[in-house]
Amino acid sequence: MQFDRRASAGYMANWAARLFARAIDKRLKAIGVSSGQLPVFFALGGGQTLSQKALTEVAAIEQPTMAATLSRMERDGLISRRPDPDDRRSSLVALTPEAMVKAAAVREATAEVNALALSHLGEAQRRAFLDALATVVETLDRADRTG
Repeated sequence: MQFDRRASAGYMANWAARLFARAIDKRLKAIGVSSGQLPVFFALGGGQTLSQKALTEVAAIEQPTMAATLSRMERDGLISRRPDPDDRRSSLVALTPEAMVKAAAVREATAEVNALALSHLGEAQRRAFLDALATVVETLDRADRTG
């Protein structure tokens, strides 16, 4: 029996995700941002300040991955941390002013890649695709949380 990758939702979603990341990385390389940092930009790009724990939950990223991402972003001057006045064991994370400027390029790059990816779909197909994808994500997330 031969495996048909185009009949596997998981394989196709993973393949699409890798292609999205590659296309976005090409656009972001010049400004020193990578696709792995996008969840942080999306979570903090409106000027929000969150604890690392809250950021991990909002971005839906595992704690060790978030810690490594934030360390690199801090090294590169993209985030700042300050003590959390409500929890002395925690710090609050925010994008730096430099990163806030880059956030516009991040939004532009993701919009370009999304437009390209969906360019051969009609408006109804786009809505149906995004609705179906959201349902898949919610189903798998719920299953993951309930074990």
